[in-house]
Amino acid sequence: MQDLNDMLYFAEVAERGGFAAAGRALGLPKSRLSRRVAELEAQLGVRLLQRTTRKLSLTQAGELYLGHCAAMRDEALAAADAVAKMQVEPRGTLRISCPVTLAQSTVGYLVPRYLAMHPHVKLDMRVTNRVVDLVEEGIDIALRVRPTLDDSGSLVVKQLGASVGYLLASPALLKRQGQPARPEDLQQLDTIAMSSNDGRSSWELVGPQGQAFVFQHQPRYVADDLQTLKLAMLAGTGISFLPEMLSKAELQAQLLVPVLPGWTLKPGMLHAVFPSRRGQVPAVRSFLDFLGECLQGDQLL
Repeated sequence: MQDLNDMLYFAEVAERGGFAAAGRALGLPKSRLSRRVAELEAQLGVRLLQRTTRKLSLTQAGELYLGHCAAMRDEALAAADAVAKMQVEPRGTLRISCPVTLAQSTVGYLVPRYLAMHPHVKLDMRVTNRVVDLVEEGIDIALRVRPTLDDSGSLVVKQLGASVGYLLASPALLKRQGQPARPEDLQQLDTIAMSSNDGRSSWELVGPQGQAFVFQHQPRYVADDLQTLKLAMLAGTGISFLPEMLSKAELQAQLLVPVLPGWTLKPGMLHAVFPSRRGQVPAVRSFLDFLGECLQGDQLL
């Protein structure tokens, strides 16, 4: 394969009419350009330039080859220009993963605002509770809500807010199984959870004075979607935690009521993870900054 630099050198020599003019434009010695073009001709096995003491002229093969060399140079310049624009103005496709409830309650409302602010950005959001591999799946940013950031590995982390869950139940369930007065009394109630390990689940509770209690239980129903769990809670299947945004209407209508008022689930941290700060394109930076501004200090979910 030809050296692409030699193709560029040939195009400059041919269009500028000589090695001296091309050397001045490229910042290279005339002798070097002459040698490189001669090596290109030898590699192609054809003469591209007719050299005389007064001027250079293209051979028929040279005219044909120049068209391709000039096109290559122009495309390379256009590519460099496109990358330069990306470093100034957010543009291109941004690939994001987001948990289902976070997308439905918060991020789904913010994305249209971001896109209106940045008309050259396209956004591809994977709404899933599955933990994605950012590098393997080509994801630029993964949004997560977790009680700890310790499992983020080598990824860069940007904390965005906090998520607080409230322990709720239907009045019918509490009438049937009793209203607990202490965290230990929760054992008398059926429970619902987003996950379990060998049929068991664990909730880290935080009390009004900051006291901690770990509640180990065997949920009757497990589903990894809060909207789905809320339907079961409304039906009296069991108690569980819901964020305020997903339970405000039901609390006002007293379809759901607090269990152990003052006790909450240990707050989860809403954060974004992404592969690296180095080479971060403006679309990634601008979206992270936008979320940070919108969610700063908020209690989400």
